[in-house]
Amino acid sequence: ASALLMSIYFQKMTDLETVYLTEAMMNSGDVIDLSTIKGIVADKHSTGGVGDKTTLVLAPMLASCGIPVAKMSGRGLGHTGGTIDKLESIKGFSADMKEEQFIKNVNEIKIAIAGQTGNLSPADKKMYALRDVTGTVDNISLIAGSIMSKKLAAGSQAILLDVKVGSGAFMKTEEDAFSLARLMVKIGTEMGRNTEAIITDMEQPLGRAVGNALEVKEAILTLNGKGPDDLYQLCITLGSELIMMTGNAETRQDAIDMLQNSVNDGRAFKKFAQFIQTQGGDINKVMDPELLPKAAYVLELKSAGTKYVKSIDALGIGNCALILGAGREKKDAAVDLSVGIYLNKKVGEKVFPDEIIATIHTNDLAKGEEALKKLSDSYCFSDEEVTKNRLIHGLVTKDGVKVY
Repeated sequence: ASALLMSIYFQKMTDLETVYLTEAMMNSGDVIDLSTIKGIVADKHSTGGVGDKTTLVLAPMLASCGIPVAKMSGRGLGHTGGTIDKLESIKGFSADMKEEQFIKNVNEIKIAIAGQTGNLSPADKKMYALRDVTGTVDNISLIAGSIMSKKLAAGSQAILLDVKVGSGAFMKTEEDAFSLARLMVKIGTEMGRNTEAIITDMEQPLGRAVGNALEVKEAILTLNGKGPDDLYQLCITLGSELIMMTGNAETRQDAIDMLQNSVNDGRAFKKFAQFIQTQGGDINKVMDPELLPKAAYVLELKSAGTKYVKSIDALGIGNCALILGAGREKKDAAVDLSVGIYLNKKVGEKVFPDEIIATIHTNDLAKGEEALKKLSDSYCFSDEEVTKNRLIHGLVTKDGVKVY
């Protein structure tokens, strides 16, 4: 197997070879049958970033518009957070469920989020462990096969891939991000699934909160129409694309209106609360996010002068969260649900002397000080006004690529 991985790495694979590899990986374990779910099942998959709590907002928005969302999510590893870790900061919430319960929940309330079961694409787990030790992690066919074998095995008919690009993403350049997106869309399409990809920015973290409970709180604010603009806009962009893909709206504007109305009239938040309660979570923590786990200490990074935020290194911020204990270095390590970073100032925003730039939430002062230094190093400033990066870089469908 190691020899195969090495030859794939050095010789590269054609698109078709990658499709066949992915199909074999998908068929190495369980393939979930969602045909008993009424309607076209939607799934959004992010390639991972920092502060990426999109699923927590988008899934209930879609479900409240009547679109079934059946999602398998993972835990965080390295500097990227995992949806399941975030949700588990709500006391009692469980993502462990049998397939029957998963399907029943989607049919009854249009939404279920489960942890990835042990037997989805087991070949991927073995290959990943080998890729790690043979230095063959960084190969586009193997990356695409790894992601898509799990997505396809999870059974959704409409798959929208949110491919992140920038310092906090797996793909650091636009060229690499578009290549990966194109290949994953090709795999999904060849396997008979309606698959598209949107390339989105991860130069700076998404939203302002990084860390499990902090991100849940921000997601709740966003569902109530009070969250950060970039997170809200991303959910509207991804959501409207999925509504079009599942045939639930005639025009993009209709799809956007459906999602905005779901937030404005409170249905999206109600759906989130119902979803949390159905999966065992304490509803009081949703109704009053101040009851979510809180860290013992709050440290502030303050500004020395008047300037504009030029850039925030997303990878640096992700590593801060790791120092604090919000993420895990090894697969089965525990995470601290209460710690993290809040970015009071983001790219393009003006900072005045002695103003708070960012805040660290920690249970260990020594780790907090270490993270504070890294946090400070992650910010760059300018005396001139700064234009921020565009959030959406492009769209990849089976018909081609649009760059924005």
